Amino acid sequence: METFDENEVREQEEAAAAEAASIGGRSGMEEMDEAERAAAEHGGGESEGFEEAEELLEEHAAHGDPFGDPLRDAGEVEEEPDPAVYGDADEVESTETELDTEGTHPDE
Repeated sequence: METFDENEVREQEEAAAAEAASIGGRSGMEEMDEAERAAAEHGGGESEGFEEAEELLEEHAAHGDPFGDPLRDAGEVEEEPDPAVYGDADEVESTETELDTEGTHPDE
């Protein structure tokens, strides 16, 4: 049976911890105190983080682009279709049959 050197075990543990720490990327809050960071990453106890998520959504949607102009960037206005070409029918033919009117007086 092999025996492991305590130093080798410690080195392997540290390497595994460093690898595990890099999973999931960076949150941008690494400089904060660990206790404060955990609360801040999860909304600070306020409505499960909805306010923070809403703020981030607004920030990302705004793109930080001061040059965006909705009026300038809008597409061309479409013309209305010509009613002479795409108008309604002048007369609607009846779909009523003799079976539908059977037993009724013609003047009614």
